[in-house]
Amino acid sequence: MVEFLTLSVERREEVGKRRNRRLRESGKTPAVLYGHKKEVVNLTVPADQIDAAIRLGNRFVNLAGAVNERAFIKEVQWNTWGDVVLHVDFTRVSENERVQLELPLEIRGEAPGVKEGGVVKQVLYRLEVEADPTNAPERVSVSVNELGFNQQVRVADLVLPEGVKALAPADAVVVECSEQEEVSETAEEAVEGAEPELIGRKKADEEEAE
Repeated sequence: MVEFLTLSVERREEVGKRRNRRLRESGKTPAVLYGHKKEVVNLTVPADQIDAAIRLGNRFVNLAGAVNERAFIKEVQWNTWGDVVLHVDFTRVSENERVQLELPLEIRGEAPGVKEGGVVKQVLYRLEVEADPTNAPERVSVSVNELGFNQQVRVADLVLPEGVKALAPADAVVVECSEQEEVSETAEEAVEGAEPELIGRKKADEEEAE
């Protein structure tokens, strides 16, 4: 069951690029709360608190202070390097409301197919589900203890907690055990001679974060 972490919030009366930059320099992160056809509220939350929530994987939170409501972390905007949260979007949730969210898929166990010369390959890493906030798991475990050579685990095979519904196609492959692909010498030489690729995280435009 998901634990609701409490975040202290204050109202943010002023908005804009310069004001938000000053807030971040003072250790506060700009945020906004919306949903349920109620007023949109501009907020601030201590940067260390929102960092902890994200680090622990807490998407559901209790907001306390300027507002006292349960919320879901809908969207997080990061800086260029992906190490500083620039802005957070909260959406209101209630105990009886079902929400859609993505959960990480975690492989567990040992596949018998490995002893037959196979290699376990994870195809799907995150699963979109629908669940109620009080019963949503933090992750989905995928057992491969019965995965033989040339066999697959599909979304339909996953064991989900009661009340949690997978939104991905039932026949989507999550993990498989198949023969290891051989890499030709030409391909290996091409890889060795290639320049390293810089992989960056998608960043939010700091100037646009409200």
